[in-house]
This record gives sequence, C-alpha cells and structure tokens, in this order.
Amino acid sequence: MMVIRDHLVRHPDRCTHQAICVPICPTGAWLSTPPYKFDSSRCLESCRLCLDACPSQAIFAVFKKGEKLLEPQKKTG
Repeated sequence: MMVIRDHLVRHPDRCTHQAICVPICPTGAWLSTPPYKFDSSRCLESCRLCLDACPSQAIFAVFKKGEKLLEPQKKTG
C-alpha cells in the first residue's frame, strides 16, 4: 500500500505571516490574506516549494496510507 501526501497544514503558532508561501505557489493554493488558508484541491502532490521556502517551518505535510492518516514523525535529539 502506497503512502501519499494527503494535504498541507500551516501551524498557526509558528507562522510569522511573511507570506512567502503565497507568491511561490505555482497553483495559487495558498490564499493571499491572513490567516493564509490553503486550498488542497489546487496543490500539486510532488511540489514542495512552500514547505522549503517557509523560514519558520510552519508548513508541514500530512500523509496517508490507504484510508489511514499517518501521524507526523517527531524529531528526536
């Protein structure tokens, strides 16, 4: 069973509202007004531009395997 990216989430406590995710998105999936909501139907599965561009790492992906959503892995150490 394949693991696929289901959607992206913006962590509201980490977001600095610099909105770098808005202009870098090639499909306009991030709305350009606070609180910068995300339209997952416009997101490209293989694109990571907003994740890589976010200076505060406030955006993260949620994956699923079959119908089960997978919990994000916590970094240790």
